[in-house]
Amino acid sequence: IYNLHQKNGFTCMLIGEIFELMQFIFVVAFTTFLISCVDYDILFANKAVNHSQHPSEPIKVTLPDAFLPPNVCSARIQANSFLICILVIAGVFWVHRLVKFIYNICCYWEIHSFYINALKIPMSTLPYYTWQEVQARIVQIQKEHQICIHKKELTELDIYHRILRFKNYMVAMVNKSLLPIRFRLPLLGDTVFYTRGLKYNFELIFFWGPGSLFENEWSLKAEYKRAGNRLELAEKL
Repeated sequence: IYNLHQKNGFTCMLIGEIFELMQFIFVVAFTTFLISCVDYDILFANKAVNHSQHPSEPIKVTLPDAFLPPNVCSARIQANSFLICILVIAGVFWVHRLVKFIYNICCYWEIHSFYINALKIPMSTLPYYTWQEVQARIVQIQKEHQICIHKKELTELDIYHRILRFKNYMVAMVNKSLLPIRFRLPLLGDTVFYTRGLKYNFELIFFWGPGSLFENEWSLKAEYKRAGNRLELAEKL
């Protein structure tokens, strides 16, 4: 609900997802073209260009002169086994992104319907609503329709806790020194190592992966709520 509001509605989110898929295809295709379909000796004037149709004119190198013919380009791609392997991996990743895109669109459509039917906010006017106004309607809807079964009434703090739940978990684990991000290096002393890649791996383990703590975006798995299982489950992680 929060993401749909911040990204100005269903249509904007749909277009954004489509452009991300197209951007990935463009980056892979353009990189492949630069690797296999450009003669850099001609491009950097290390090799003369043969303009047989106009031999008397001064030689001037243009971009099309450096482009290899399609058959040569195709042959170079097929001969590069490493590049083919990378393209296969990129294709598998893109298919995964496509499946995720379809799933996300279904989720976005449900939220879109919730805005229209429950909150009575059309997508055309959503950009003119502040998040505080949307939040007030959610609190009011809870009183009328009990959309959250765990509590009779929702407060603004409950909603913010739900939105920031994963971030709060990460902050708490860092504050309690449960994550191995601090190291003592010679001469430098205590050093914090917390890159985006490491953060992504932590989030994959704790929140998204098959062995994660959560069964969905808001609820812990039942076994993690039992105090007697904590040591065993911690060792598995």
